[in-house]
Amino acid sequence: MELPPIRIENVTVRYDERDVLKDVNITLDERRIGIIGANGAGKSTLSRLLNGLVLPTVGTVRIGELSTKEHAKQIRREVGFVFQNPANQIIMPIVSEDIAFGLKNLGLPKNERQLRVSTTLSELGISHLSDRESHTLSGGEQQMVALASVLAMRPKTVVFDEPTTMLDLRNRLGFQREIAKLEQRAIVITHDLEILEDFERVLVVTNGQVSFDGLPQAAIDHYRAWSHA
Repeated sequence: MELPPIRIENVTVRYDERDVLKDVNITLDERRIGIIGANGAGKSTLSRLLNGLVLPTVGTVRIGELSTKEHAKQIRREVGFVFQNPANQIIMPIVSEDIAFGLKNLGLPKNERQLRVSTTLSELGISHLSDRESHTLSGGEQQMVALASVLAMRPKTVVFDEPTTMLDLRNRLGFQREIAKLEQRAIVITHDLEILEDFERVLVVTNGQVSFDGLPQAAIDHYRAWSHA
């Protein structure tokens, strides 16, 4: 799968006269990228820039040749987003209906929607959840269904915002394995530093800026040193 680079160029995001992100310049082209930082540092805002959920006050975010300011709808097909609380992402009463919902919005015919739903559930090993009522799912099952809904759209990049916060150890390890298997680029915002051990690149966000950008262990060491300063 060809993965277009994500370019964040001279970006500032301002809320109520406060700069949440300040003059960020980075290009993301690796397959596995982590983003870490303290609460309120700006990492979630950074993640939401990547598919146009947040638009820059100053500067430009491009996915390949597409700008989030001008092509947000198209970019959201290229860049999927898995939220911290999957219950907020699951909107239909039956699992298979929820996964098909986004595909219907793409205008896909019914037979293709059904094939994508069954294929995605099978790829994630959760075909047995197809006819379950969404509200009866465990936290781990909800997270997998939220991921399935995103993957069924066939994005090239998937952004995860604190995906393991609500999971126990068993489900956390299972979700970590699923991220590792993805063909897509995965960009993971997390406090769970162990997830990042095999990643290619980790950004540390501090006070609205990228204070470190490098290999996982060096980034984690930088973050821990900052946290204890």
